[in-house]
Amino acid sequence: MNKENASKLWKIIQEAGDYLQGQLPDHPNHPKGRNPYAHVAICVKSKFKSSYKDIEDEKFDKIVNYINFLKENPS
Repeated sequence: MNKENASKLWKIIQEAGDYLQGQLPDHPNHPKGRNPYAHVAICVKSKFKSSYKDIEDEKFDKIVNYINFLKENPS
């Protein structure tokens, strides 16, 4: 992904993390609470099999749509 798109995507990930703050369900592995920023980044990496910076530019819109899905469906 080019630097400009990676920067835009990171900002979207941060905004999603802000939105999800306090909304993720409790988990025994995270007794002090879950990190919503890490959650979004890990979900993107898991779904697209690559770090957000290493995904092709052509998938930018798909990634944004997936992040919006995560915001609507905190888990």
